[in-house]
Amino acid sequence: MSESQHIEDAVRERYGRAATAAKDGAAASGCSSACCSGDPITSNLYGDAETSDLPKRAVAASLGCGNPTALIDLRQGDVVLDLGSGGGIDVLLSARRVGPTGKAYGVDMTPEMLALARENQREAGVTNAEFLEGRIDAIPLPDASVNVVISNCVINLAADKDRVLAEAFRVLKPGGRFAVSDVVVLGDVPDAVRRSMELWIGCIAGALRDTEYIAKLTAAGFTNVSVEQWRVYDPSDARDILSRANLSEAAVAAATGKFASAFVRAVKPAASSACCGPDCCA
Repeated sequence: MSESQHIEDAVRERYGRAATAAKDGAAASGCSSACCSGDPITSNLYGDAETSDLPKRAVAASLGCGNPTALIDLRQGDVVLDLGSGGGIDVLLSARRVGPTGKAYGVDMTPEMLALARENQREAGVTNAEFLEGRIDAIPLPDASVNVVISNCVINLAADKDRVLAEAFRVLKPGGRFAVSDVVVLGDVPDAVRRSMELWIGCIAGALRDTEYIAKLTAAGFTNVSVEQWRVYDPSDARDILSRANLSEAAVAAATGKFASAFVRAVKPAASSACCGPDCCA
């Protein structure tokens, strides 16, 4: 089995279990089982005003590390795409904000999550949303079909992040916006510490360094790229996992201030600036 297939299977299995737990009334978590209650990764991401009229299962199934719908000014009539939409919380929030003339799509590869998201949509009475089965590195939507791409701590799970970012660029309309929450690494970290911290945070495929994220988005064609950290993780919160990995205090200290949730933003250039061939720039 290839490494990418191993990662995909691990992600699908973990998120399938999380969907089942949320459906059965248990809170889901993006972290490991050692820190799933009130953990510093998934807690306090949404305000009560946002979630008060959403199904409890949609909130319980949230596995994110941020609130991508708060990153960007969604407009009436916008078409929004959520990569790795899970239980649907960000799709339902986006659908509310873009209004009846807009639409919110969610793409997810986990059947259990898709079933849960569709149940949540029916319970919420949201009609301008649609959940599609698919992979975020092969988005089942046509070119230039959405105004905004969002995602909530999912791109770090992808084995081929370049392909994911290229797909996001493809489906965005010229002038479209990319606004995701994701985990990033800030600087150099010893490999053993990084693996253990990623186990705790839930980054199965490994989080990108902030500078790598910028470089990859730029290579995909995006402009106005920025990475803004907003919640830095303290390794002491993951001490149980780190101690089981037999890491020294010095190694744990080396991770301090190096893992964070970040807001990642970028723009697909408008058609006039993206085109430079003789047939369209004359």
